[in-house]
Amino acid sequence: MSYEALSVFDMLKIGVGPSSSHTLGPWRAAERFLHEMMAKNQLSQIKQLKVKLFGSLAKTGKGHGTDIAVQLGLCGHDPVSFDVNKITETIENIALRNEIILNGEQKIEFTPEVDIEFHFKEALPFHSNALTFSAILENGEQVAETYYSIGGGFVQKEDEGKDSAHSVVLPFPINDPDDLHAWCIKTGLSISEIVNENEQAWRPEAEVRKKILEIWQVMKDCVYRGCHTEGVLPGGLEVRRRAAAMNKKLLINDEYSNYDEWLKCIKKGGDSFKYIMDWVSCFALAVNEENASFSRVVTAPTNGSAGVIPAVLHYFILFCDGNDENKIIKFLMTASEIGCIFKKESTISAAMGGCQAEIGVSSSMAAAALTEALGGSQKQALMAAEIAMEHHLGMTCDPIKGLVQVPCIERNAMGAIKAITAAQLAMQGVPDFAIVSLGDVIKTMWETAQNMSTKYKETADGGLAVNVPVSLPEC
Repeated sequence: MSYEALSVFDMLKIGVGPSSSHTLGPWRAAERFLHEMMAKNQLSQIKQLKVKLFGSLAKTGKGHGTDIAVQLGLCGHDPVSFDVNKITETIENIALRNEIILNGEQKIEFTPEVDIEFHFKEALPFHSNALTFSAILENGEQVAETYYSIGGGFVQKEDEGKDSAHSVVLPFPINDPDDLHAWCIKTGLSISEIVNENEQAWRPEAEVRKKILEIWQVMKDCVYRGCHTEGVLPGGLEVRRRAAAMNKKLLINDEYSNYDEWLKCIKKGGDSFKYIMDWVSCFALAVNEENASFSRVVTAPTNGSAGVIPAVLHYFILFCDGNDENKIIKFLMTASEIGCIFKKESTISAAMGGCQAEIGVSSSMAAAALTEALGGSQKQALMAAEIAMEHHLGMTCDPIKGLVQVPCIERNAMGAIKAITAAQLAMQGVPDFAIVSLGDVIKTMWETAQNMSTKYKETADGGLAVNVPVSLPEC
């Protein structure tokens, strides 16, 4: 059986906003270019360097910070650990000095406005998110390498097959929903238990737990930070942050000094439908306001959809008695597997499939995870994933001014609420009577993606991006 082995940590990555495909991916591509040059002992020989951005990377690159990400990657900084408060200073210094220090060791002349080229009218055939690094060495030799940011922070080099790092032998190989369901039936294991067994092909169980809890900590930090940060988002669209104001309004005069005390204050507010939905929206808005501010988030499966899973997981923790490490780990494992299946069978790149590939997939991931967490069967979890995606089919990616702000931030709130509704419907449903399967909806999503006009695939050439005057405030 041929299959692609993907880990939880392929799907849930720690990175910097605002976009996994336009920021994190190019950042990783720049790192990879450096590593390949070092492996050939050519890094120290680089005299000149140009970066060429094509397709969607060019059209929305400025709004997504692609040029910034490439420079940070070329400097050798790691998006997992680099201090995001130093981004502006680092980029300004490069521009001021007209030089960059590759991997912190090879200084060359570099003028970002000249040496980062935006090829707005040219797209490479394999994927819309393409970038090429062209170097001239001291001996006059020219070296050019092309990479594709294929969504969710994944990077693929031109003419490269599937990453050999993903060719490990899993006890339960999975490509599609039928594979997953078959293993669940054969073993009696839940989806999260299947994932846990597979993860141990890469690392010991204790390390798996540790790394997932690190992912969860970044999610918590992001939600808390976003709910307590006011102001206007960068980029010129003048979008005002709303999560902090919502947080204050919902908690009125409650006092707290840390995340755990904050959760206790939220729980004291009760469990009315309106109160719960307000908080779900607040959590999602908080994460994606942080994402839009070049802050640290977790791709789930992308940066643009990073708010859905943390919002639904906080709903589970606060209003469904889910504040338990084991439950949280299982939730994230289940969510990741659904995302992996979408990546294998369709796409998680908005530049390939529109926003259905980001918010739709994240909603599907969250719906399945919540269903299992609430005690639903494996079939019900897959049913929830199907319901969530079914009602995101055809969603376009049309960011105003190329920024991951409008309509992206609100869409995370809507995706989270749809995920909860999908889980509730699945929990009350009988999967054997369902007309549409998860496999059906994934196939339909991919066909829809292929038929969707390019202008609705993260190019800012259609939809709200061209019909809403940018001078208008967000509504």
